[in-house]
Amino acid sequence: MPDMGTKKKLTMVEGGESQSAAPAKETKPFVASDESKAKAKSSRIFAIISWIAAIGFEVGAILLLKKVPINTTWLIVLIGADLIFAVIGNLLWKKANRFDPASEKEKFKFFVQNQLGAIIAVIAFLPLVILIFTNKDLKGKQKGLVGAIAVVALLIAGVTGIDFNPPSIEQYTEQTAQVEALNDGVNHVFWTKSGKSYHLYSDCSYINTDRTVEIFAGTVAKARELKNITDLCDRCKNRATKEKGLNVGETAAVEQKQ
Repeated sequence: MPDMGTKKKLTMVEGGESQSAAPAKETKPFVASDESKAKAKSSRIFAIISWIAAIGFEVGAILLLKKVPINTTWLIVLIGADLIFAVIGNLLWKKANRFDPASEKEKFKFFVQNQLGAIIAVIAFLPLVILIFTNKDLKGKQKGLVGAIAVVALLIAGVTGIDFNPPSIEQYTEQTAQVEALNDGVNHVFWTKSGKSYHLYSDCSYINTDRTVEIFAGTVAKARELKNITDLCDRCKNRATKEKGLNVGETAAVEQKQ
């Protein structure tokens, strides 16, 4: 296992202890722990509740459109509340997917599970947007203002609902295998609060700087769950390759699967 020589505060995240593993070619498919599945379930429940609240505010806004004269102030407030709860639901849902990812082999389920936030965003805003622009009781600037706000809310909710790098069982398996191949069969990495990569060495110059106060340690899955980190530090990879005396073919074997 790589040297852990660092004077920084080193924090082992819950469930992030080192894990021995079989050689990379025999690595078993990733399976979320019971703890991670429980966290995913809780996050999904709260996400669904938030989405239901968002759609509830949408219904309130639609009903308000039928009352003449239309109170645009309250209409804007309801659109804002709709957006807040839609975004909260989106973020919670994507967090849950990192704790318990779907398999790419089940294409429909994989798509729906990872892009459900965007689908809900359309449900929570598109009918309202259509009704605003087709409402005969909203005139001129009033319709333009409320309509623009609703469209912007739809776009924000849609973008936050899209997962541009969706997690998958296969991705977790491949990333874990890569680390194990370079780390004596051990699934153990390091990362920081603001880092974009996980590392094999706690004394890597990218994280062991004067600005670094705390370094976290755990499994590849924990780095993804907690910080959504998906990349292995190139400097650590090159260092491990040299220290282990591996050749290009040995280190590339796992990467070719990714």
